[in-house]
Amino acid sequence: MIGGVLALVFAATPQARAQDGRSPGSEVWIFDRIENIGGLPTTVLGHPHVIDTPLGKAVEFNGIDDALFIGEHPLAGAETFTFEAIFRPDPGGAPEQRWFHLSEQDPATERDTDTRLLFETRLIGDSWCLDAFVNTPAGSKALLDRNLLHPLGRWYRVAMVYDGSEFRSYVNGVLQGKAAVPFTSEGKGHASVGVRINRVNYFKGAIREARFTRRALRPDEFITVPPI
Repeated sequence: MIGGVLALVFAATPQARAQDGRSPGSEVWIFDRIENIGGLPTTVLGHPHVIDTPLGKAVEFNGIDDALFIGEHPLAGAETFTFEAIFRPDPGGAPEQRWFHLSEQDPATERDTDTRLLFETRLIGDSWCLDAFVNTPAGSKALLDRNLLHPLGRWYRVAMVYDGSEFRSYVNGVLQGKAAVPFTSEGKGHASVGVRINRVNYFKGAIREARFTRRALRPDEFITVPPI
């Protein structure tokens, strides 16, 4: 059983990039296919595959060599933001997994810079905890509390929020950590899902949805999941 109540947001057509009417300016990516996500073409590593779940279709990753690369940083230029996802971390994965990476690229060389937003998990026994990471030239912070553990094999909604001064992370709407962090908006780039952008620390589990909003949302505005 998962806390929260879900209003899942779908694109008007399967190929369209969804705009969430409840949060103007939000971009929604639904993981119901492999060849494109949110209307953006993907580069596929390994064999991630679409599965049926109680929430709808999702993409499952094997934790060894499965990943998707998407040619957009959906929060580039944002001075405040909320980055959310609905995902299921599964047993049997590595202790450290980087499963959703938004990376800035140098416009001259197209190489990845150190500026990034990153969702990670840490597995401890049969549980996991969230690591939400931000790094820009102005400041850097990892929000990680190994005492805030959650059972593996279930669906969760996670969020990282920056309001212009404070960086916060949440699991199912419950605060996991917060810190004051200096921040500069990130430049254009790309995203990796199921692995860190440099192809290390693969993710074992499934991802259903992500949402990117260019303002700091309150917990009661987050995407949610229904009881299943």
